[in-house]
Amino acid sequence: MERRKRIALVLVMLVACVGCDQGTKVLARNHLRGSDGMSFLADTVRLDYTENEGAFLSLGASLPGPWRAAIFTVGCSAAIAALLSYTLFAARGGYFQILGLSLICAGGIGNLIDRWIHGYATDFLNVGIGPVRTGIFNVADLALLAGCLVVLWSSSIGGSRCSEP
Repeated sequence: MERRKRIALVLVMLVACVGCDQGTKVLARNHLRGSDGMSFLADTVRLDYTENEGAFLSLGASLPGPWRAAIFTVGCSAAIAALLSYTLFAARGGYFQILGLSLICAGGIGNLIDRWIHGYATDFLNVGIGPVRTGIFNVADLALLAGCLVVLWSSSIGGSRCSEP
């Protein structure tokens, strides 16, 4: 993908995903914190506010504060900066590969903003049917997951079919 198009795609994805993530987290903090939450679509979707001091599904939340900060704030910041640099300047993948890497970066940045400002990630979404439910997550987590799936998919079908549209 041409460098200028790659940079434009990355920047558009970052602004859109991080903006949506941060906007929904502000709404969650303002309207869901301290409430009993909300349920929609016959309890398929729940909005429940939580402050996640760990990673995915609160993994590492019980670590001492300095360790959590080192791993989830400083360490993840360095990893995302490296991935973003790679995506912007070194990646030779096609459109879908760059899209997936951009989504991963956007999700990481969305959660890092929370960690740098609040010391935790704001989570508020939960989906499921009956007793089968996901953990509580946020829009940044959706971007991360979508990015991983796009990268895996584009890698599995080969670079030649994932070039520019």
